[in-house]
Amino acid sequence: MNGQERLITKIEELDKKRVRIFMDGEFAFVLYKGELRRYKLKEGQVIGIGEYEEITGEILPKRAKLRSMNLLKARAYTERQLRDKLHQGEYPEDIIEEAVLYVKSFGYIDDRQYAQDFISYHMENRSRRRMEQDLAAKGISRDIIREVMEDMAENGEQPDETAMAKELLRKKNYNPEMATNKEKQKLSAFLYRKGFQMDTIRSVLLLDISSI
Repeated sequence: MNGQERLITKIEELDKKRVRIFMDGEFAFVLYKGELRRYKLKEGQVIGIGEYEEITGEILPKRAKLRSMNLLKARAYTERQLRDKLHQGEYPEDIIEEAVLYVKSFGYIDDRQYAQDFISYHMENRSRRRMEQDLAAKGISRDIIREVMEDMAENGEQPDETAMAKELLRKKNYNPEMATNKEKQKLSAFLYRKGFQMDTIRSVLLLDISSI
């Protein structure tokens, strides 16, 4: 076996339609069973460079790009979310990179625009810290989040956290004159988990909770 050929060491069924191909003892890629038959691949068989390059250079990249486009037709994804989806499909890393660069070249994924749209949509029902946490969890960098937040604030777009916190308390039938200290402490913890700053929490609860 020369340096251009690879040995198929294992073919493992993934589901009714697909199989995992292992070469030289390592996972290589996933193929449909029809493709397996077309290339007549079998365990213990050597695959030539021509077939290997056709699979890794044409079939899989095309499939990963199409998968990416179909995902993005359904909803917006951050770059990391799209990469995660392709990883779930068990595409090789270099093919994932090619697919991501492909959709990025058309502007189909744009983390900055995603962050801006997300913040605009949730402006009236999530605190700034909560939105920052949510965007970071989706793979948006802290720098992009901060820049978008600052740009939107300069244009007068920022959450009214006091109004949001008061609305949450209203839904919980909060009455500052009737609530006990224990109830207020419980509500302060609730608002803090929602991402509200302590100054805002003190203001809407009308008590000094600096020690909480």
